[in-house]
Amino acid sequence: MNVSGCLLIGVLTGLAEARSFFDAELCLFVFVGILGGFTTFSAFALETFYLAREAQIVAALTNIGLQMILGLLSVWLGHLLGRVIGS
Repeated sequence: MNVSGCLLIGVLTGLAEARSFFDAELCLFVFVGILGGFTTFSAFALETFYLAREAQIVAALTNIGLQMILGLLSVWLGHLLGRVIGS
């Protein structure tokens, strides 16, 4: 869920930059309000907590690393896609 949300926010920010698609208030509403709620890290935090509580530290750290790396890569890819679609 987090990765798909990161991809979506990347696409929309790319479109917003390429086409001036959103004004400032709409950007805040969509990116912080709607997509911010969609991509909460609550499920991520809970899964990591459960892994750490069960002393599966390597799995917990792997979960953290992969979520961060895949999330950032998805935002970057989505941003590029949004700029390509918008131009």
